[in-house]
Formats: sequence, structure tokens, C-alpha cells
Amino acid sequence: MLPIAILAGGLATRLRPITETIPKALIEIAGEPFLGHQLRLLRRNGFERVVLCVGHLSEQIREFAGDGSRFGLEIEYSPDGPQLLGTAGAVRRALPLLGDAFAVIYGDSYLPCDYVAALAAFRDSGKLGLMSVYRNRGLWDTSNVEFADGQIVAYDKANRTPAMHYIDYGLGAFRRAAFDGMVDGRVYDLAALYQDLLRRSELAAWESPDRFYEIGSLEGIRDLTEFLAQ
Repeated sequence: MLPIAILAGGLATRLRPITETIPKALIEIAGEPFLGHQLRLLRRNGFERVVLCVGHLSEQIREFAGDGSRFGLEIEYSPDGPQLLGTAGAVRRALPLLGDAFAVIYGDSYLPCDYVAALAAFRDSGKLGLMSVYRNRGLWDTSNVEFADGQIVAYDKANRTPAMHYIDYGLGAFRRAAFDGMVDGRVYDLAALYQDLLRRSELAAWESPDRFYEIGSLEGIRDLTEFLAQ
């Protein structure tokens, strides 16, 4: 299984004041910090190596997750440094720990999907990147992907169209070369990287039949708590 990066360095401003004293990844969900649920989910799906891209209150995350051994994982850390570099910038900083190919998820996403199938689709595509998508129909968040015949037709978070019935599911996969054009010290977002790869016909897609969960909002926290309670 490929290594996987977890983007856990955000400031989580939408959840203040909760996140003024604890990082979002450690918000308690069903009696345990969220990161614990996320790490066990990854281990159940075959992952062995995790790179945590950390920033805000990162010392608390290190104290909780440690070297990963109690989760059956090997965990390494990639700190943001003095300047926030955006989601793609954080992944680029972590490249020395990730190798030539790897998966990426967000630190506030709980994705109960078939990771093996997603990464097999990435491998078989031969492309530089893969975006997982979900037929959201505007239900759980605002849809931002046009998807047809197994391919992404359009992806845009700012300029949405009526044909966008799908959403970026939150699981990506990349080859190291996808980040070659980035300049040190500049801010880059994964959304922009996905768009660039799409323009270059270097973006594969995999559709998840399972809905996503997130803790970026109070409603999302309630939904995930109910799901885990089942």
C-alpha cells in the first residue's frame, strides 16, 4: 500500500473558539479525538505509513499520535514551518517523506471507502494524479465536479455549473512529478493542482459509492458522531 499524507495543519477558523486551544484533528468525536478514528480507519484499509502535515498546535498532535505504533502504523511528521503554504504546498514540503507515489486525505475527513480500489485505479491510469469523486447532488456540500463516463469533465470550486452533480470526495493520489512546477515558498492549493492536471489530461478519477463525513462544521461533527455510534 502507498504511504498516505494527512493534511492536519489548518487553523480551523470555522470551529472557533473550540480550535483556539486544540487542533481540529483532536476534537472529541464519540469519546475519542477524531485523529484516532481516522488512523484506525486507515490501518483497517491496509495503510502502514502515514505522514502528518501539521502546523497549528502540532505538539498536541505529536503527543497524541506519537510514532503510530499504538495504531499499528508508522507515523512521520512534516511541519508547515513559519509560513502556511496551502494544501498542495504542505504536500510538496512532505515529498521527501512520501516517495514517488502516495495518497492524500484531509485532516478533517472520515472516508469509509474502498481505498484499495481507488489506488488501483490510480496505478492503472498511469496519470500523475487521481481525484476521488462522489455523486453528491448538492446534498452534503456544494457539488463542484462534472463527471461522466468515468472521467472528470470539469472541476471548479468557485465557478460552479448546473452539470456539477459530483463533489471532490477528499481522497487523492499523486506521483511526485505532479508537484514539479511548484516554486519554493509560494502558496499552492490542491484544488489548483487538480485543475492543472485536468487541463493537461493527467487527472484520473475514481467514484466512491460511500458518502463522506467531515468535522469542519458542527453539523458534520453531529453526522459523524451518529455514524460512528452505529
